Amino acid sequence: MDPALLRERELFKKRALSTPTVEKRQAASDSGSHKKKKPKVDKESSSSSKLSSESNGSFNIKASSGYKFGCLAKIVNYMKTRHQNGDTHFLTLDEILDETKLLDISMKQKQWLMNEALVSNPKIEVRDGTYGFKPKYNLKDKKALLRLLDKHDQLGLGGVLLEDVEEGLPNSAKAIKALGDQIIFVTRPDKKKILFYNDKHCQFLVDEEFQKLWRSVPVDSIDEDKIEEYLKKQGISSMQETGPKKVLPIQKRKKQAGQRKRHFKTHNNHLAGLLEDYSDGVPVKK
Repeated sequence: MDPALLRERELFKKRALSTPTVEKRQAASDSGSHKKKKPKVDKESSSSSKLSSESNGSFNIKASSGYKFGCLAKIVNYMKTRHQNGDTHFLTLDEILDETKLLDISMKQKQWLMNEALVSNPKIEVRDGTYGFKPKYNLKDKKALLRLLDKHDQLGLGGVLLEDVEEGLPNSAKAIKALGDQIIFVTRPDKKKILFYNDKHCQFLVDEEFQKLWRSVPVDSIDEDKIEEYLKKQGISSMQETGPKKVLPIQKRKKQAGQRKRHFKTHNNHLAGLLEDYSDGVPVKK
C-alpha cells in the first residue's frame, strides 16, 4: 500500500479521537416520552359510556317506581279478595307481605307502604297499625243489603251498583240469590247492573179513571228543570239520574252559501253581429 496514504489515514484517526462527540440516545428518549404521555381516551366511547350510565339510571328509577306501585296494587287486590271471601279481620304489614309473597322488598319500599301508600289509599282502612279493606258499603249480611236498598228507596236516591255490593258484601252472590224477588235488577245502557228495592206495598191496582186523568195532563212542553223545581216547592225530592250522562253531539257549522256570480259589463254591444270569436282558433273559411 502507498505509504503516503497510510500517513494520511493515521492523521485522520488522531483528529477524530481528539474531537469530542455527544451521542443522542434516541431509544431512551422515546421510552421516556411514552411514559410521560397519557393514553388518549376516545371521546365517542366516553360520551357513549356516560349516556349508557344515565339511561341505566333512569331505567332503574322507572323500574323501581313501577315495582312499588305494582306491589301496592297486588296488596289492594288481595285485601279486596279476602274481604269478599269473608276474611274481614285486619292484618299487619308483615302478615300482608307474607300472604302476598312480597318478602323481597327493601326496607325503603316497606316504609313507603307503611307511611304513605297504604295510609293514603281510599280502599285501605288503618286501625292501630293494622290494615283492612275499605269498601264503599260495608255490608255484613243480606239483611244489611236489604236495609241499604230500602233506605235508598225511601230517600229517593235510586239504586246501588252491583259492583259496589259485590265489593262490600262477603259472599254477595249467595246473599243476592237468597233475597229473591225482594230485589229488582236494572241494566244501564253501559251494561252495568243496578239493584233496587222491590217495595211490595206499592204494588196495588189504580182505578182506570185516575189513570186517564194522570195521562191527560200534558208535560211534553214543560222542561225537566221546571218539573224538578215544582217538585221541590211541593216538598217532593226527585230521583237523581245515576246513569252515564249523554254527551250532546257537536253541531257542525253550516257552510256559507256560495258566492254570487259577479256580472261584468259588456262593451261593443253595437258590434255584436260583426265581431267573431277566436278563442277556439281561427275559423276555417268555407
